[in-house]
Amino acid sequence: MEPYLENLNKMLETWNTPEESEVRTLTEAALEHNVHFVDPNHNIMGRDAFIDMVYAVKKKIPGAVYSRASDVDKQNNHCRYHWTVHLNGALVMSGFDVTEVNDAGKIVKVIGFFGLLAEMK
Repeated sequence: MEPYLENLNKMLETWNTPEESEVRTLTEAALEHNVHFVDPNHNIMGRDAFIDMVYAVKKKIPGAVYSRASDVDKQNNHCRYHWTVHLNGALVMSGFDVTEVNDAGKIVKVIGFFGLLAEMK
């Protein structure tokens, strides 16, 4: 498996693992120390801020399951993919990320969007 895919999987696991020590281990393995994560609710820099955000979101939606809902499309160190959040089997939220990785495959930046993009008419 390509390093960038391994790291995207590790980042996804941070949202699903209940073990605090495992969240830190996964984050340190997958994300650069100065990672930038931005979505409609967050704009944070650094691994510690990412970990704090993961815990805060998990506290708001305890028991939620985060999944990738598509393949990963990669070009020029940028990846795009869809994701979903389910709670008790029901869809809570969906969206997509555009993620930048460095040449070693570590995550440098995540830009998250909520919901589906409307079609132009």
